Amino acid sequence: MAEAAAKSSGTVLITGETGVGKGVVARYIHSQSSRRRAAFVGVNCAGLTEARLEAELFGHIDGDTTSACPDRRGKFRLAHRGTLFLDEIGDMSLRTQARRLRLLEKAGTQAGTPDRPHAHLDVRVVAATNRKLEDLVSAGQFREDLLQRFRLIHLHVPPLRERPEDVHVLMRHFLARSGRELSFTDDALRTLLRYGWPGNVRELMNTIEQLVCLSAGAVVGVQHLPLSMRTGPGLITTADDGRQVADELYETLTRQGGSFWEHVYPGLLAHDITRDDLRELVRRGLRESQGHYKTLFALFGISSRDSGRFMNVLAAQECAIGIDQFRRALRAADGEAATGPLSVADPKPRLH
Repeated sequence: MAEAAAKSSGTVLITGETGVGKGVVARYIHSQSSRRRAAFVGVNCAGLTEARLEAELFGHIDGDTTSACPDRRGKFRLAHRGTLFLDEIGDMSLRTQARRLRLLEKAGTQAGTPDRPHAHLDVRVVAATNRKLEDLVSAGQFREDLLQRFRLIHLHVPPLRERPEDVHVLMRHFLARSGRELSFTDDALRTLLRYGWPGNVRELMNTIEQLVCLSAGAVVGVQHLPLSMRTGPGLITTADDGRQVADELYETLTRQGGSFWEHVYPGLLAHDITRDDLRELVRRGLRESQGHYKTLFALFGISSRDSGRFMNVLAAQECAIGIDQFRRALRAADGEAATGPLSVADPKPRLH
């Protein structure tokens, strides 16, 4: 289907869970198309603020105070006669969606941009998202007319758990790319094949790279596999995985002296850590801190000068969590302790 799509000039929408390889499919389409000699320009719509995203896409003219690329050329101009890959389009604001739709309506994608309104641009757009755009349309968060424009050609990449026959092939590919020979015991191989791979192909790639770097010998046993694979039998549901990832991140931050900016934020930007993982991690921190964000900052290795930046990240990822529920739980626990029987166990110390 990707090869057939490459022969067309129509807009392509690639859907699938985080880590399935949507970007790889987009690059393959470009490499097989008549545009392969021109640029493939990628933009992550989820990693930029609204103003920054508009500047990245459309550029700006002299006197415009919007922050943009130093050369002031938008990605549309950079992708002239090539392919523009818009990743995570479900995170675009309605305003940016409207501007994007206007460009598509002007002779397909052959139109100028605000920085050069009379320029003739020939850009093929490939978009991707891990979100259900139909649900966003129903919620009024995504334009239905833009969805129809993006979905001229629709490719869905299934999760790795639905194609376990690919695990062996991908393992061999990543091992060959590393240049190191590793063999796996039967138990280790069985564990890898029955694992649910909630992080999909990206998680498999990271696992193989970790084994290549950390394995002292040439044989990989079950004991060398990541803890999540050894303790999670069978397929892992999204909810269970969210809690499991959050547990491991929380352990890294609070027990191993980790830092949010070094051990969590890079994975969030790379989509190795999902929004659900981040929400669950914050909930864990607020439960421990009894609803005090200031204490949570200390738990997560966040300095006072970076606290505002952290809260901005939560807001941008829609992961800000109210503290009332944790305060109510604390008051309820205090009430029960005041009226209930005495315990011989030492009470858990509170954090302030």
